[in-house]
Amino acid sequence: MRIAFFDTHRFDRTAFEEANAAFGHELTWFEPRLTPQTVGLAAGFPGVCSFVNDRLDGPCLQALAKGGTRLVALRSAGFNHVDLAEAARLGMTVVRVPEYSPEAVAEHTAALVLALNRKVHRAYARVREWNFSLDGLVGFDLHGKTVALVGLGRIGRATARIFHGFGCRLLAVDPQLKEEDARRLHLEPVALPEALARADILSLHLPLTPGTRHLIDGAALARMKPGAMLINTGRGALIDSHALLAALKSGHLGAAGLDVYEEEEGVFFQDLSGQVLQDDVLARLLTFPNVLITAHQAFLTREALGAIARTTLESIRRFERGEPLGATEVRAEQVLPR
Repeated sequence: MRIAFFDTHRFDRTAFEEANAAFGHELTWFEPRLTPQTVGLAAGFPGVCSFVNDRLDGPCLQALAKGGTRLVALRSAGFNHVDLAEAARLGMTVVRVPEYSPEAVAEHTAALVLALNRKVHRAYARVREWNFSLDGLVGFDLHGKTVALVGLGRIGRATARIFHGFGCRLLAVDPQLKEEDARRLHLEPVALPEALARADILSLHLPLTPGTRHLIDGAALARMKPGAMLINTGRGALIDSHALLAALKSGHLGAAGLDVYEEEEGVFFQDLSGQVLQDDVLARLLTFPNVLITAHQAFLTREALGAIARTTLESIRRFERGEPLGATEVRAEQVLPR
């Protein structure tokens, strides 16, 4: 099947070209993001493959359908950038990668915590300038601290296993968590308000839906323990960035580690080093010594990239053959109401 890939990078191409040896699809690579302005590149392709910051809104999907596209393959778990209702109306099928490597994201979560706590990013910058002073680099023992995990899917559970290994007390915020799973993972189920009040570290592992957008807003941040650490390797808009900025400026929030950002579209995955950053909130966040931001790279391991490629190409083959798509298919009813 002929597939147009958008927002492509070297790491994408390498993984997909290696995996495609077993599938034989015809892959065409486009560097621009898929938007209503670039959708013309997909004309004549029965399938397109998009990344997390492509914009598959109504006009884009309508143009795709007009050009003959019947399949949208998301090489990501998230699907909040797709108008699923419009895709259904147009008779288009949307597939995603429900999971690829929970451990990759969980390990990056732990890396953010460790780097922020022990000031690794600051220490690295210092010693490169021959500054070997330890002043201002004091951290805390993770052992015995309380870590609250919001969302206990596969990534949240992998994260729980890691922090249990550090000797942390684990709180779990997930109404769907079964009692036996909580016991097995050494989790104490609590509601979000209690987690906010008790956690030394709050880590988000949720999908973005209308009901979870800005789950961590000004009120939630105010309920957090003074000096606590907030980690987000889930979806950017789980956090109200303006409220986060205020909590950091006031000193109430001790640290923030972000691999995602609610306005990351057009910024993350791009080299803007020679330009002026136009996002004032992101620019201000980057000035804090107690904020560590990575550009949506938590998934970026060889194992995860290989799994993403294989799952995506297998879904394309199943679609082409008219076979059931199973858990990879995304439908409009999967978007939860507020």
